[in-house]
Amino acid sequence: MNVNFIKTVKEKGIEALSLIVAIAIWQLAADVIVQNKFKLPSFYDVIISFSAIVKSGLIFTDTLTSLINFAIGIAGAFVIGIPLGIAMGWFKDINRAVDPIIEILRPIPPIAWIPFAIIWFGLTHQAAGFVVFAGMVFPIIINTYTGFKNVPKVYVEAARVLGCTRNLDLIRYIAIPSAMPSIVAGIRIAMGVGWMCLVAAEMFGSDSGLGYEIWHNYYMHRMDFVLVYMLLLGFVGLLIDRFFRHYVNAKLLRWTSGTVV
Repeated sequence: MNVNFIKTVKEKGIEALSLIVAIAIWQLAADVIVQNKFKLPSFYDVIISFSAIVKSGLIFTDTLTSLINFAIGIAGAFVIGIPLGIAMGWFKDINRAVDPIIEILRPIPPIAWIPFAIIWFGLTHQAAGFVVFAGMVFPIIINTYTGFKNVPKVYVEAARVLGCTRNLDLIRYIAIPSAMPSIVAGIRIAMGVGWMCLVAAEMFGSDSGLGYEIWHNYYMHRMDFVLVYMLLLGFVGLLIDRFFRHYVNAKLLRWTSGTVV
């Protein structure tokens, strides 16, 4: 117990020390080397600006707006990406029919859809959510498809011998558990891509949100506020990823615990 406690303290101490050193270098570079608040605001400037948006309440409304936009995109990517990836991975004819369309659309950058998103939905949550969806859906499709294609044949044959013969049952009880690590990896990749797409969508196709505030404050030449919102994007993205990893590891991938030391 004491050994584990000491190990934990040591690990957390190293992490905290690295952050302190990075902040010190940042402050030193801003005050001594750059000496220009517009080009590089100092850590102190960012803290003052952060306190200002907390007092005004903007931080809460903008963060909520971005989370709503992100939620719309991720919900659409789940609803379309996972079932489509399953169908492509399990049924060869569906894969042959859909794969050419996927491979044509997939290389298109998600931000290229911003003009159509604005035309179709206006400056709404749905417009930003659509751009997020465009960035998230393809990693989910591809990883789901890959997971299903890599289901060991012996699992399927053993299940059929034991009486599990319907495709629906094989998918539910054999293929999905086997493919789950690949699906989860695809979702994590998609969440990272979607979070980046969210910023672009809010910069050019929205009138609120964290991404919008970055662009708005840039036009106002308030680079300290720009850095505040950039850091907010990083912290919120980190929290989303940590929460997802904790939930998935505890609920969906508990059986893989200890497979790699």
